[in-house]
Amino acid sequence: MRALSGSIITAGALIGLGLAAVGVGIRYQHLASVGEGNSYILFKQLDTPMTLLIVVLVASLLAGLATAFLGLAYHHERRHYERFGAGGVRERSTHLP
Repeated sequence: MRALSGSIITAGALIGLGLAAVGVGIRYQHLASVGEGNSYILFKQLDTPMTLLIVVLVASLLAGLATAFLGLAYHHERRHYERFGAGGVRERSTHLP
């Protein structure tokens, strides 16, 4: 469940970052025709709400990725202990080879 929650958070952050990229492109599209050869804008030149939005989305992306990977790690560890038991001896099942 942790891995699923982390992947949902990551997907939401990636969608938000895509929409933020579209918003930055629309907001600063006039700079390509006005500039003196530079058709790009630096991150520190963005306005404050756009910068805050991108920073929060990147932070939530990192938190979602960390949650997904840690959730998968705990899931696999739990399955390992369920399969091999506490003593390390695998119980023989009739339906598994």
